Amino acid sequence: MSAAPADLLPGVRRIAAAAGDAIMAVYATEFPVETKADDSPLTAADRAAHAIIAEGLRALAPDIPLWSEEGREVPRPVRAGWPRFWLVDPLDGTREFIRRNGEFTVNIALVVGHQPVLGVVLAPALGREYFGVAGGGAQRADAGGEPRAIGVRPVAAQAVRVVGSRSHRGASLDDFLQAVGPHELVGIGSSLKFGLLAEGAADVYPRLGPTSEWDTAAGQAVLEAAGGKVTDLAGNPLRYNTGDGVLNPHFIAYGARDRDWRSLLAR
Repeated sequence: MSAAPADLLPGVRRIAAAAGDAIMAVYATEFPVETKADDSPLTAADRAAHAIIAEGLRALAPDIPLWSEEGREVPRPVRAGWPRFWLVDPLDGTREFIRRNGEFTVNIALVVGHQPVLGVVLAPALGREYFGVAGGGAQRADAGGEPRAIGVRPVAAQAVRVVGSRSHRGASLDDFLQAVGPHELVGIGSSLKFGLLAEGAADVYPRLGPTSEWDTAAGQAVLEAAGGKVTDLAGNPLRYNTGDGVLNPHFIAYGARDRDWRSLLAR
């Protein structure tokens, strides 16, 4: 019988830490930047982290397949038969990595039945890690410290704290902010946005632009373990490996439950 997600979590954390070390080794150099076919950037750190994660997860759970941004493309007919799988972004926020602002993460999620049930989000440059398991709560660990339990803020701040992308912003976000009223917009890169929601440091994250499934799965697992929600604009939970492509629909992630966030988006 396959191991339970909670039993896999310590091993996943160790693998993420090893990938983070490899990323930071490249970060300390004058690394070249390549451009992939979709015009997104690629560095040696992306490749090194992928190799470490792929090898580590194979050793940890040989029966669970891997779908990674930097791995081989997996045809839909193959993925459709997976009851559970690892969904990985070895270096989320490559643009932030290139800008050297520290706001990049290692994302590792376990998806079961189209839902992320385990997530590790590690920001190696910040010395910060968020992790959680469905039904087991979420935690944050800082470099040199013990993990501590975290949870969402159930009531939004008087000036709503909205997290948004550091690199991707459009008119739709501006419309939402106008509908929200008094607010503070916190721009931050990668899946750190989910971490801020999970620890109650922000209230809502509307994403009205493109993201890929490996960008969100680990963060969603952490946020939901902390008591938050991630839904599409119709209110359905964000799900994974349900279609031919890798792109998510537009979505809204939140911790605070005292407002109808989707109605504000509809305006």
